[in-house]
Amino acid sequence: MDINDSIESPMMLKVGFNKILEHYEKLAESEDEFLSAKAKRVLKTAKPYPELRDGFSDTKILKDREKEISIILQDSFAPVLTRNEIKTASVPFHDLIFNSSERFKNIIKTAGDDFELNIKNMPDDHRYIIACTVILNFCYGYNLNFKRPFYYEIPDVNGVNRFYKITYNADFCEILPTEKAKKITEEDYKLLLDNFENLDIWKEKFPPNSYIFKGFVISNIFDVTEDQSISNIKSNLIGEDKRKDENFMHEFHDVFRSLLGINDLQVGFSIYNEEENVFERVYGVGINSYLLGDAERLECNSSLCKWSYNRLIKENKYFSISDVDGVYEKAKGGFAPQVEVLHKQGFKSAIFAPIANDDGLMGVMEIVSNTPRVLNSINANKLIDIMPFIVSAVERSKKDEENLIEAIIQKECTSIHSSVHWRFAKEAKNYIRDEMEGKDASFKKIAFDNVYPLYGQIDIKGSSEARNSATREDLGLQLKAAKRILRSALDIEAIPIYEQFIYQIDEFQKGLNENFQVDSEQQISSFFKEDIEPLLQHLNSIPELKLDIENYYTSIDDKVNVLYKHRKDYDETIAKINVEMAALLDKKQEEAQQMYPHYFERFKTDGVEHNMYIGESITKEESFNKIYLYNLRLWQLQVMCEMENAYYQMQSDFPVALDVASMVLVFNQPLSISFRMDEKQFDVDGTYNARYEIVKKRVDKAYIKGTTERVTQKGKISIVYSQKQDEIEYLSYIKFLQSKNYLDDDIEIVELQDLQAVTGLKAIRVSVLYHKHEDDKAFYTYDDLMKEIKA
Repeated sequence: MDINDSIESPMMLKVGFNKILEHYEKLAESEDEFLSAKAKRVLKTAKPYPELRDGFSDTKILKDREKEISIILQDSFAPVLTRNEIKTASVPFHDLIFNSSERFKNIIKTAGDDFELNIKNMPDDHRYIIACTVILNFCYGYNLNFKRPFYYEIPDVNGVNRFYKITYNADFCEILPTEKAKKITEEDYKLLLDNFENLDIWKEKFPPNSYIFKGFVISNIFDVTEDQSISNIKSNLIGEDKRKDENFMHEFHDVFRSLLGINDLQVGFSIYNEEENVFERVYGVGINSYLLGDAERLECNSSLCKWSYNRLIKENKYFSISDVDGVYEKAKGGFAPQVEVLHKQGFKSAIFAPIANDDGLMGVMEIVSNTPRVLNSINANKLIDIMPFIVSAVERSKKDEENLIEAIIQKECTSIHSSVHWRFAKEAKNYIRDEMEGKDASFKKIAFDNVYPLYGQIDIKGSSEARNSATREDLGLQLKAAKRILRSALDIEAIPIYEQFIYQIDEFQKGLNENFQVDSEQQISSFFKEDIEPLLQHLNSIPELKLDIENYYTSIDDKVNVLYKHRKDYDETIAKINVEMAALLDKKQEEAQQMYPHYFERFKTDGVEHNMYIGESITKEESFNKIYLYNLRLWQLQVMCEMENAYYQMQSDFPVALDVASMVLVFNQPLSISFRMDEKQFDVDGTYNARYEIVKKRVDKAYIKGTTERVTQKGKISIVYSQKQDEIEYLSYIKFLQSKNYLDDDIEIVELQDLQAVTGLKAIRVSVLYHKHEDDKAFYTYDDLMKEIKA
């Protein structure tokens, strides 16, 4: 078989010994008789076989001339060192090895029959290019310094991977150009320097088989498992979000197995929470804690005995348990929780290493094995070299977690929208720069000029009346239950105070039915707390009343300490409406942002409100056109119709059936907004612009001029505006949405009563068309829909 079969290379490979035989020719003339005689013996061995000098590629010759080759290489593979040195003779960029030391042979034998020897970090697609760089060095004198450390990864007798570094001795090889070889010019060299990845260029300058490699290389191999394990640990710990990577802990276990030479080793972690003096589980894919076992968190005092507690937490020093079963037997009846938890999980030996910095303990690394005595206080010292990297990783992880917490707080608790984040980031960079340069750093005002506002709301109609009604029902039920107990008590024991309380309950019930006031709820609640509850505690000792009193307290909500049935249904309904409507609006907003970036914020009240601002200063690019404003206005109107539909489709799922009404406020002039640091939200700037905020806050309560009818109405969308051009614009949107069966054809234009400092407002009102469900092709008015729902 030819060694060049099935490989593509700029060099044709030939095994040859010309260079080493030339070396022996010089030694043959040495004055040292011993060296001279030995050299002559080698030369005499090689002389009958010219192919050993000329070079060959047929592997059969290697077998036939095995004895002669062994004699030629005897000095390079000294028999006295063969059981100690790890050494091979081979040709480059090929897995052919034709001579090796005994130790190398034993290592390969131990690895198993199915083991294939490969250089670990030699990419196949780079072999051709690396061969070209060797030619540049040998034939043209260009030293590209492409020297990378190459490794073998070979399992030992325990199946643990060991790492071997390879260094090459190329003293006995030569590279010769053939007629196919192209002369490499200085320009070619410069071109190649900038095109390492471009294989086509390298093949053009160095065609396949255009050079001949003749000779062999000696590989000196060294066991660097510990160094490589430490390097691998560093590599594993570098990078973001390792805790989400499924392979992270698997690779981490493998690295520690190589470092300590233990095949069944596992690594776990636990966090030390100093404030609460507890160990907590690290959350991540495949990360376990063998100190906590099944628990999520445990007090340190109940996880460790006194000695190990002081050792880990106070002294920040490791400790080992080499024979878990032995210590467990001795400690029976004693307090050694760390031994008990290991024994319960079936581990036989363990090392607990503190992850600590100058500020104290941050966590514990737990190394465990199912084999007794393989983990002990002696090999625990191997951790000294790797713990600084573990500590650095944990410090970085803690910092990342703090940053993540801050980011979540920013996201959930402030209103810095993604569309304006760039402006905050810019100011933050300026702040950092000033601080670094020793200047008086301050966070400058964030403002956006000439932006167009859009406002909309889907409001729950009659929410105050609904809550008052729920409150009356709850208080009425509670008064009725208390009255029943007092009547029974009066039958048992005729005491005037019971009659007085019954009279007071009758008065409260009368007030609830005839004239429910804002303070009625507070008065009745005080009556229950100060008068009825102390009385019920007294009456509870009467056997005949015990069951009624028990039933009474069963109806009382523990959290609010009152009967909270109808009010709970109301509160849950409001909460569910807000959650569902906000979720739908947020989802729709993602689509709108794709059309053109703009600022968006929403608020949950008795319903959901939203603000939007669009303009050049927000997008940062000179791309704004009023067409994007018109598009957003149409989008807003359409989404309000969709939210109305979505609400009534899910209304039956809510504890209380409430109605909603939608409104859009149109403001034709651009305005300025700025971020108020104290309130963590944007507000309009300037006196004129403040008019917009006044209208926003009051318009939904405005009446139609000359009537007591509110502008917002269930089943309709109200579009409030002040300019004739707004009216024309929105009537065109309505016409379009009517064609798509979003809106009915009952358009009405009304004038609004003057608000404080705001006059001349008008509104377009139009009915929404509804569908019973998403796939329903039919459409209904509000009244039709209610009839369908009730049918």
